[in-house]
Amino acid sequence: MLVPVIPHNNRASKAGGAYNGSRRHFRRKKGEIMRRFAAVLAGLLVPAFLIAGAAVNSAMAQQKAAKATATQKVLLENDRVKVYEVTYKRGAENTSVPSSSTRVVRALKGGTIQRVYSDGKKENVTYKAGQVRLNEPGPGYTTKNIGKTEIVFYVVQVK
Repeated sequence: MLVPVIPHNNRASKAGGAYNGSRRHFRRKKGEIMRRFAAVLAGLLVPAFLIAGAAVNSAMAQQKAAKATATQKVLLENDRVKVYEVTYKRGAENTSVPSSSTRVVRALKGGTIQRVYSDGKKENVTYKAGQVRLNEPGPGYTTKNIGKTEIVFYVVQVK
C-alpha cells in the first residue's frame, strides 16, 4: 500500500508559508518490496524447476530403457563352440537366447530369471553362484532378471 509522505520543508515553515502539496513522495510500507520480490521470484523459479524435473525424468527413463537389455561378451568363438558371458542387470531381458543348441551354463553370480516361452508359458529358474546346468535344445524363449541382484552367466554353446 502506498502512503503519501510530505517532506519537511524548512523554508516554508520559517517563512510562515504553507506547504502547497504540489510535490508528493511515496514510500512503500515496510516489507512490501520484499514480498513482491519473493512473489516474482517464486513465479519464475517454480516453472523452471518443473521443466527441469520433467527433463530429468525423461533422461532417467531413457537410461533405464538402455540398461534393460542383457549384455553379452564373447570370449571365444570358432566353428565348434561359442564361449561368452551374459550379464543381466535388475530387470534386464535377453531376447536372443540360442535355444536350438546345447549349452553349458555356469552362474558366476546367481539370481532368478524368468523364461517366457513363445506359447506364453512362464517359468522361473533360480541359479546359485557356482551352479552348472546343461541346457538342451528346446522351444524358443526369452529371459528376464526378476531378482534383486545382477546375474552373470558363463556360457559354452556347442554349435
